[in-house]
Amino acid sequence: MTRHKSSICVNFKSPAGIALVKALIPHVDVVIDPFRPGVLEKLGLGPEDVLLKLNPRLVVGRMTGFRRDGKYSMMAGHDINYIAVSGVLSMLGRKDDKPYPPANIVGDFAGGGAVCFMGIVLALFARDKNGGKGQVVEANMVDGSAALATMPRQGQKTPFWSGPRGTNTLDGGCPYYDTYETKDGKYMAV
Repeated sequence: MTRHKSSICVNFKSPAGIALVKALIPHVDVVIDPFRPGVLEKLGLGPEDVLLKLNPRLVVGRMTGFRRDGKYSMMAGHDINYIAVSGVLSMLGRKDDKPYPPANIVGDFAGGGAVCFMGIVLALFARDKNGGKGQVVEANMVDGSAALATMPRQGQKTPFWSGPRGTNTLDGGCPYYDTYETKDGKYMAV
């Protein structure tokens, strides 16, 4: 994930660190804000009132776990919490077993990172069409994960996905869409 990328460490608690960030902003296309709501503002780097004034072409991708304006906005969490709140975690797992967390693929990478990335790319395209104006892109892992589950949620109104977890066509309830242990102790997907 870090191949071909350069990085620097900046002390945001020092005036020199903040000055360095402000000096870099006019020369970049995208800034990704991975902090909790209010952190950039507290540092004096609010997107609308500082960053976009330093570089009107800038795209600021703000990604949080929970919604920035929701009741959990200031609460700490991790991927499993975000997909639980989104309702996606309850859809994953075998019949009569507890929900199964899919590593951090659904919340962190797909619902958060991929959704934020898509928003940034769309903002860059929009910038080319609107005379070079940047913007702030908001993404959170709860809403992104919920959007990823649109197809199975819609399927709950059809025989395709209307059964309990683990009994439907694509969640382990179908013999031709499952995994099977092989003689050598490995697994095969069918």
